[in-house]
Amino acid sequence: MLNKKILLGITGSIAAYKAAELIRLLKKNGADLQVVMTKSAREFISPLTLQALSGKPVLENIWEPSKGNGMQHINLSREVDLILIAPASANFIAKLANGLADDLLSNLCLARNCPLLIAPAMNKEMWLNPATQRNIKLIHNDNIQVLGPEDGEQACGEEGFGRLINEKTLLLEIKRAVGSKIFSNKKILISCGGTIENIDDARAITNLSSGRMGFNIAEAAFTMGAEVTLIYGRTDMPAPNGINQIYAPNYNEMRQVIMENAANYDIFISVAAISDYLPTRINGKIKKDKKLILELTKSSDILADIASRFNNLFCVGFSAESESIIKNGQLKLKNKGVDLIVANSINESMGEESAEIYLVDPKEVTHITKRDKSELALEIMNHVHKLTKEKGHINEHIN
Repeated sequence: MLNKKILLGITGSIAAYKAAELIRLLKKNGADLQVVMTKSAREFISPLTLQALSGKPVLENIWEPSKGNGMQHINLSREVDLILIAPASANFIAKLANGLADDLLSNLCLARNCPLLIAPAMNKEMWLNPATQRNIKLIHNDNIQVLGPEDGEQACGEEGFGRLINEKTLLLEIKRAVGSKIFSNKKILISCGGTIENIDDARAITNLSSGRMGFNIAEAAFTMGAEVTLIYGRTDMPAPNGINQIYAPNYNEMRQVIMENAANYDIFISVAAISDYLPTRINGKIKKDKKLILELTKSSDILADIASRFNNLFCVGFSAESESIIKNGQLKLKNKGVDLIVANSINESMGEESAEIYLVDPKEVTHITKRDKSELALEIMNHVHKLTKEKGHINEHIN
């Protein structure tokens, strides 16, 4: 949950209608929201709609001396944790680049002492115009973060860059902007999902991993300031936008990608349900009238190999068990040579939205009661941070 005060600025863009859904999403995630509009934004969406969704009167006019001390542009900028301009028009971006302050929203941006994020939305030619690109470079230099735009179909019927960034990526970036930053300047490699191993050209064996836990951990690490790379296999949902991704659907590809990347990271979290046994691949399609004898070969343990090969890498593994959860987690901690095992019941967690876990490290076992996997991801990452601080295990890499 965000649990932060956010000022949402809406400017004169056709994408202003998307602010309604953004408000709903931010409120759902616990944000205390104050909407401020420009005069031109009113031409695209009604203040009454935004007031109904945000639960607060929408502000626009800086010249309201009857309210407070007449310093609304100062007061509001001091009360919030973040200012988000979505959508940000080409005109408003030009104001930011040149320090103009001729309405309430531009005054708030100039008077702020909190992070400012902008999500541009405009016609592709307006976005590509040299003046707009020059203004974007200027605001980058002023430590204003620019999110998007995206490529796609536009309201005018043309296609190209200019669409407002999708709300899920935007929410992730908002959470990162107001997050704890405990993993700033750290690189975290995460594997998740199941692997698929072909039997023939039409059939394969896999497992029931949904990928949900790994995706949640990747998002949690990202919002805590880390540079995250997500290696994923078969999942029940799309990988989160905004995070560096590598698709590796089977054991061999998963192993190769992890081995190639591990040396460049500080932390490796192996959430993936990687095949323990590999079938002998048969070319073509096996006919149904033939008896099928499936030959399986034991695969090597990728996590154990990584832990033994890269001594400076803080390694986290997962242990999904049907019995003796803590005992088996402790055995895996020792046998794999890793720093932390997240142990759970396979029957109560795999494919589910919530779970109960045990964090098994060399000193203790920490029980986390059943809760949503997004909450568990935060608990896991906070525990990883605690262990790395105690051990002084994370070293800066020399590339």
